[in-house]
Amino acid sequence: MRAVLHSRPVLLVAFAFAVMADPVSSVAYAIEAALRALGGDLGLLLTTMGLVVAIIGVIIVNYQQLVARYPQGGGAAAAAGEAFGEAWAFIPIGALIVDFVLTIAISVSAGASAIIAYLPGAAPWRLPLALGLIVLVGGITWFGHLGRAFFAVLTVLFIVFGVVVVIGAFTTGAHPTGTSTGQAPHSPPLAVALAFPVAMALATGVEAPSSAIAQLGQLDDTGRRRFGRITLWLTLGIVGGLTLGLTAAAVHLGAGVPAAESTQLADLAQVATSPPVFALFQGATALLLLSAASSSFQAGPGLLKALARRAGASGKGVGILPSFLGRTNTHHTPYWGVAVFVLISAGVTAGAGGRDQELVLFYAVAVFISFLAGLVAMAHFSRRDRAHGWLAVNLFGALVVAFTLVVNLARGEPLVSLAASLIIAGVLHRVWVRAGRPRGIAHAAVEAEAPYSEPVED
Repeated sequence: MRAVLHSRPVLLVAFAFAVMADPVSSVAYAIEAALRALGGDLGLLLTTMGLVVAIIGVIIVNYQQLVARYPQGGGAAAAAGEAFGEAWAFIPIGALIVDFVLTIAISVSAGASAIIAYLPGAAPWRLPLALGLIVLVGGITWFGHLGRAFFAVLTVLFIVFGVVVVIGAFTTGAHPTGTSTGQAPHSPPLAVALAFPVAMALATGVEAPSSAIAQLGQLDDTGRRRFGRITLWLTLGIVGGLTLGLTAAAVHLGAGVPAAESTQLADLAQVATSPPVFALFQGATALLLLSAASSSFQAGPGLLKALARRAGASGKGVGILPSFLGRTNTHHTPYWGVAVFVLISAGVTAGAGGRDQELVLFYAVAVFISFLAGLVAMAHFSRRDRAHGWLAVNLFGALVVAFTLVVNLARGEPLVSLAASLIIAGVLHRVWVRAGRPRGIAHAAVEAEAPYSEPVED
């Protein structure tokens, strides 16, 4: 039995479904975000989400190449550092830190929304509920990793109930809920072009396999490449299929922009299923969202730990941040890093009033900065290696990502995410320079998964 649990197929399933928890959980709010950006025009919703899924496919094709080049992990930071010099790695690192904060904030806010949609009486307590969930998830993180299997089970549960909702919707006649219109605020092409970047929040987390494969120390480079690539394609198939299925179901039933105390997905599930299934679906949604927050509570402090000053293998101090950020408890949790993310994400959540839809505009910006850095770096390698086919793929991907980023930033408010990412990158770069430009910064995402080493005294 133990041999079966440790077999490669079981390991692949546990790894893949745990890693895709973030993009799968984004389904809970990305479709609604697109509909709001369309002014409630359900007629354009499926086209918009289809474009979102297609762009995710373009990103995944490019990340196949990145995984092949960095089978030990590292993602966009490793690629940017190797292509243009280690200093450039701070741009995707800064973006990642902002992305982790926003993932926590939007996930707990969406989790609170899922609970309120089932228990509307809790609506006046939305913000305290969201803040309480941050403390709860952060506290659970104190006890270390919950394990890939736990995240994988929650992801599978949500997918199963999502399929049940889709099937139920198409066996039910039209049942309009919320508010919808037959006319977008702009012409159809322009409306879709302006709406899809908002829904690109669905893309957050699709890059995770490129860094998470560093956890697979029991595999060789070939095995990690295979696991990374399979996970990327599974993510596209499952997230894309579930998104398009739920979108089509919403259009079929007429699930429009929901009331303040509900969500579009909750309205859809309530109409398409029985009360017990609706309760289970809302519970699975909330738990998956909290799992996505927990994943960032592990990854974010882990990145700070990797950047903290500590004793290297040679006995010489390495790292650039204060050593206390690398201190861990008996469960190997960098507790000061967790505290930092609790405080910052709580502030962001409070600023948004605990409403996930207020945060969606800011969410896709940070991760798309990281995407752009990775794709431009891969284009550099393709040009250097005279791989003209891959160069065309990389440049097309970079162009699509850049367009999405620019349209989002043109809304004005998302500039805050860009500014935060660049400020963090600039501060880290300055500290790095003052520390004597130590080598290895570009591989901080890999080191975040490595065993903890003793901190160097400040």
